[in-house]
Amino acid sequence: MSCKIIIYCFISLILLSCSSDDASPSNKGQLTFAKTLGGTKNDSAQSVVATSDGGYAILGYTQSNDNDITDKQDESFDYWVLKFDANDQLQWQKTYGGSLDDRGNDIIQTSDGGYAILGYSSSTDGDTSGNAGLQDYWLVKLNLDGNISWEKSFGYQGADSGIAMIETNDQGFLVTGILDVTASGGEGNSSRTANRHAGGDYWALKLDNSGNLEWSRYFGGNFTDTPYGTVQTNDNGFIIVGSSDSEDTDISSNIGTYDFWAIKISATGDMIWEKSFGGSQIDEARAIVKTNEGNYIIAGDTRSNDNNVSQNKGAADLWLIKISTEGSLIWEKTIGGSNFDVARAIKNSQNNGFLLSGSSRSSDMDVSENNGQNDAWVLKTDNNGNLVWETSIGGANIDFAYDVAELTDGSVIAVGDTASNDGDITENKGFTDLLLIKIEG
Repeated sequence: MSCKIIIYCFISLILLSCSSDDASPSNKGQLTFAKTLGGTKNDSAQSVVATSDGGYAILGYTQSNDNDITDKQDESFDYWVLKFDANDQLQWQKTYGGSLDDRGNDIIQTSDGGYAILGYSSSTDGDTSGNAGLQDYWLVKLNLDGNISWEKSFGYQGADSGIAMIETNDQGFLVTGILDVTASGGEGNSSRTANRHAGGDYWALKLDNSGNLEWSRYFGGNFTDTPYGTVQTNDNGFIIVGSSDSEDTDISSNIGTYDFWAIKISATGDMIWEKSFGGSQIDEARAIVKTNEGNYIIAGDTRSNDNNVSQNKGAADLWLIKISTEGSLIWEKTIGGSNFDVARAIKNSQNNGFLLSGSSRSSDMDVSENNGQNDAWVLKTDNNGNLVWETSIGGANIDFAYDVAELTDGSVIAVGDTASNDGDITENKGFTDLLLIKIEG
């Protein structure tokens, strides 16, 4: 009798041990803090980068001129950069812009130790040197202390918005975003024709390390094509990913409504291949990273449940796909619950996995809890896209995480914005505040 009891207990322990290894909502990231920064108007963080000194730098925008914003006079939107050290202490913060609408989207630390910041500007005064239309790409190069080294505007008559950039292998830049091809009258290509292009297209500009234009190309069709992420490839070309609902011109195989649309271009901007991924509903790619073995992971969200999407858990799921260097689909994974769950950023983590941030409205399946409406959502997967841990941060109102970074000590920083003043959010200073989240690694 005692042997049977021992065997039963042994089997039970094995089953419990196996179940604890499965990624599930019980594997929560440990929240260190959630802080708000801002003034009495609208403030948001859009991008964060881990810095070489173990700290981090944040880019967003601010409409405020009070409370945490100390160098701004009016209530127009300006770029807002904040630099923190490895102990989460604010070292400096500065705003950049003119008297109109200027909003930052992406920040990188450059090889000289300074920073480059990208977004759009509607201004013609202040820190800006000019504007060609409603909105222009506005690229600003900062030194280590946040002082402007140089700035450049690129655009035409319409709404042209810089979204993402990388420093290239030659210490120049590739900046990408939206070109309003209709308003530009077809201008914006170094050599290609504008036949059957209209609306917004992917617009890629290759710059030298002083911001001088080397070439520019746009890609897309007659509808809306929006790029969100870029990587440089081993052959010095580039892969650009985003979303497209076009089905003509450069898009050869639209699957349904909006698709993940990935293009490979050469070092001089010529298209090598283009691929669409998704199902019959809305699928939007938001970010891309290169894997250690040389393939690529693209993150975004899907509302589909067919074609390339093998499973849909709810209204919208976070969708990960892995593609080869030739653009072939290797695998795909959905992560989420029964409501709306999306990714807005992906970064490589130190142990060969991936960190993602976005938002979630779910409280089941892969999502452990919801504090109300959209919560900022931060998660980690292994190198096969399996969920390792996740955590939701927020209150009763809308909370969103737009970017994520891993620091040298393994801790995770996520940034976004919040309208809450309860739950994980202890203070709201205005309409929306910059949201700064730290999670134990």
